[in-house]
Amino acid sequence: MDAIDDSSATMDSNGMLEALAFLVHKISCEISCKCSGGGDAHATTMGLLNTLSSYSWDAKVVLTLAAFAVNFGECWLVLQLCTTNSLAKSVALLKQLPDILEYSHTLKPHFDALHKLIKAMMEVTKCIVEFTELPSQYISSDVPPMSIAVAHIPTAAYWTIRSVVACAAQITSLVGMRYEFVTSTSEAWELSSLAHKVSSIHEHLQKILHLCHQHIDEKKQTEAYEGLKHSFGTPQLDNSKILLKIFSLSKEDPHSLLGPDKTKVHIEVLRRKHVLLLISDLDITHEEIQVLESLYKYDRVTSEVNYEIVWLPIVDRSAWNDSYQQKFLSLQSMMPWYTVNHPSIIEPAVVKYTREVWNFVKKPIVVTLDPLGKMTCPSALNMLWIWGNTAFPFTTDREASLWKAEAWTVELLVDGLEPNLSNWVRQEKVICLYGGEEMEWIESFTSATKNVAQFLGIGLEMVYVGKNNAKERVKKITGLINERQLSHAWQDANVWFFWKRLESMLFSKTQHGKTNEIDVIKQEVMTLLGYDGSEQGWAVFFSGTNMVRAKGDKVLNAIQSFEQWEDMARVSGFISAVRGHLEGIADEHHCTRLILPGISGGIAETVVCAECGRTMEMYFMYRCCDE
Repeated sequence: MDAIDDSSATMDSNGMLEALAFLVHKISCEISCKCSGGGDAHATTMGLLNTLSSYSWDAKVVLTLAAFAVNFGECWLVLQLCTTNSLAKSVALLKQLPDILEYSHTLKPHFDALHKLIKAMMEVTKCIVEFTELPSQYISSDVPPMSIAVAHIPTAAYWTIRSVVACAAQITSLVGMRYEFVTSTSEAWELSSLAHKVSSIHEHLQKILHLCHQHIDEKKQTEAYEGLKHSFGTPQLDNSKILLKIFSLSKEDPHSLLGPDKTKVHIEVLRRKHVLLLISDLDITHEEIQVLESLYKYDRVTSEVNYEIVWLPIVDRSAWNDSYQQKFLSLQSMMPWYTVNHPSIIEPAVVKYTREVWNFVKKPIVVTLDPLGKMTCPSALNMLWIWGNTAFPFTTDREASLWKAEAWTVELLVDGLEPNLSNWVRQEKVICLYGGEEMEWIESFTSATKNVAQFLGIGLEMVYVGKNNAKERVKKITGLINERQLSHAWQDANVWFFWKRLESMLFSKTQHGKTNEIDVIKQEVMTLLGYDGSEQGWAVFFSGTNMVRAKGDKVLNAIQSFEQWEDMARVSGFISAVRGHLEGIADEHHCTRLILPGISGGIAETVVCAECGRTMEMYFMYRCCDE
């Protein structure tokens, strides 16, 4: 039909259609002739198969169906036109077709059965043709599931052609029909029985076809996955080819990305730029988006670094529904960077690559690509949380060099979360960060510490940093601290970011292969995370390069025992005195827990207890918390 509609159709196509028309006419006549005589249906079917013996099974069925369509079409055209066209009326009279209209109500079961069988025949025929159109480079007829289909197609073809014979016989019986036929139900029952059988055949073929499509999809995805791996392993002239593969775009239609203004953009806008792939599911938090927004929209401009962020949402296609769609659109509207038009454009091969090569599991990750499309860091989100745009261009080498320049200081721990920090450091004040969720301990600790500082005449600033993953409880405690003016207390976003940075420091350090024993920063980070995992409060004091920290009751008892180390404090300073006093306290019992979120990247198999130095046991914990 495409060739007929095409003005440039060749004579070859016309010749082919003429040959087919002759063959269809020949089969049509054979069907009419053999069905008029009331012959055996099986013999008639085998005769047709013999006539079509040189054709493939799909062609046998299609040609037979086409021949039946000619006879069927002629009959119904005459019936439809006989009331308005004189020629059609005369033909209908000669064929005695008007009686069909007269008995139309009585004949309804016959017509219903005929329609049902024709529908089943069409479905099986389409299914058989679909098998022949499967791409041979991805599926072979010699192995399952295609070999199973090949074995079943001849049977399906036989019963489809036999159904054509039955339908043709039914239509022939309508011509010159007698009252006995009108009142008989045996013909309708035979057609219904055939329809049931052919429908069962179709259902079985559909199951095999589904397995074939699964097989083909797996082959295609394996090919795409290997192609993606090869592209990343091959030097490129720019990042265009890599990005086209990641976002499953074609050179002909590379417009499935949305720009910051949510209009479709050409992939060319990212060409030869540093690209940060933000990979997440739909559970990425608003806090994460807000911090990234600050880095992308404001800090990026002031620090004059040039990169673009593109969101790559990883979702389960099979579970997609309106709720997920609304959630996706809501998150997309919050993001001031590039996003995909819809998660469905991310092919399974790309999803597999993000999981198997870039280790994406659940928590968001950022993968950096340089202007040539080379992956320069599979987990740059840690760098963004710790150093922000200072870490540009966010390569693994840059991360290593930044760590070499760092030391365990209050500046590293707090970064820009406390606006007064630089003034406090310049004034040489003692800075105390503390956490936990026991209000009674918080009141006792802050009161005792402020009393000691006042007695010693030293400057002291205390900041409550909350507790990880306890948003609502911390919010309530923060309100009480502010109301009673116990100390400084951060807002929710700063508390969240403080703990997120600590976790990022640990994972970043772990990925760089540092051991607990020789890496002070990693050890201190793990200690604070361990404190947070306990049921008690905790505190860490900084003064210049000096630092001391301890858990709840231990640090509170030390502060309340001020008279025991007062003299030392006046000689060597507050922090040295507290440290000396703590070192002299025998800890009869302790229970330290270090709770880490499930995230991509290696976790150290050996973790040392911050309290006693022994190796900690490893357990698995599954947590569900709507805070």
